[in-house]
Amino acid sequence: MMNFKNIITHFSRIFVGILFIISGLIKLNDPVGFSYKLAEYFGEPVFNLPFLVPFSLALALFIVILEVVLGVMLLLGYQSKLTVWLLLLLIIKFTFLTFYSAYFNVVKDCGCFGDALHLSPWESFTKDVVLLFFILILFVNVKLVQPLFTAKIQHLLVGISLVLCGIMGYWVLNHLPIIDFRPFKVGNNIQKGMEIPEGAPQSVVEMVFIYKVNGVDKEFTEKDLMNIPAGATFVDRKDKILVEGYVPPIHDFTMEKEGSDYKEELLVEPKLVLFVAYDLVLANKEGMLLLKNVQKEAEAKGYKVIGMTGATQEQIEITKKEYGFTFDFYFCDAIALKTIERANPSIVILEKGTVKQKVHYNDIEDLKL
Repeated sequence: MMNFKNIITHFSRIFVGILFIISGLIKLNDPVGFSYKLAEYFGEPVFNLPFLVPFSLALALFIVILEVVLGVMLLLGYQSKLTVWLLLLLIIKFTFLTFYSAYFNVVKDCGCFGDALHLSPWESFTKDVVLLFFILILFVNVKLVQPLFTAKIQHLLVGISLVLCGIMGYWVLNHLPIIDFRPFKVGNNIQKGMEIPEGAPQSVVEMVFIYKVNGVDKEFTEKDLMNIPAGATFVDRKDKILVEGYVPPIHDFTMEKEGSDYKEELLVEPKLVLFVAYDLVLANKEGMLLLKNVQKEAEAKGYKVIGMTGATQEQIEITKKEYGFTFDFYFCDAIALKTIERANPSIVILEKGTVKQKVHYNDIEDLKL
């Protein structure tokens, strides 16, 4: 009969291994999305490591593949000491990041499970503490983590998992995620995604006034206004969220042109083609060149064609001249556009606000108009 030490060690092995594989595969399904999260950590508000931002995608791929392969290695009992050590180092890093995010409230979602499951900073930290506990059990009882197969089979299975992860990573970078967990996935209606249910909790907001006092910016709430020192100079006003209410899945989507938002009229169009390019400067040139032919075919079949970008009006005019585009561009925040589609550019087909099709620029031949 197995003693308690064996039972808890085997449970930890299965629990940690499966969780690392699931977490890694979800992020490997959309490594570009995870790279955005890493770039957020590298940004000025968090760790202020801007030199790492260009390497976000490479680091994202490395981390998610490492997660999956380590999970496989643990379940197989492959190189147990090395595997457990690497798991321990990885979870210590994750636990530090999630604690930092939660304590200083700088990153709202760690991206641990991509867009499939959103966790608050403290939920993410709790999850990592639980994982740390079980990995420490494995660390103490590493001798009980025995291989399941012979060395030759173990090598083969780990190698296969690594190759399959590489193939999956290459595919999703050059096409679409295999499973789309985002609010703009095919079949979802954008208008419904922006609705706030009746009775949903409202945010509690406090107005904060910033005054320059003796050369230093200081914040004052409405209750403090009577105590502002004489000679203080008003600088700015901002809203501070004390309690966050319900936030709809789609909350920052706009279709602006010349200062007006046209989404209400555009989202009722029965046949609408969106050319989404969140950054016109960085947009793939070959992909951009393909859009003109798509425009001709779409318009011939009765579609209204527009562009969506987070670029400036000046850059829009440069791009239209460079590629000979005749359709109008509408502005939307680049973060929202990256949520719609990771490719830059990409094509989205809407029918009265419902997403009917999404195509990477590498898959334009699959577009069905």
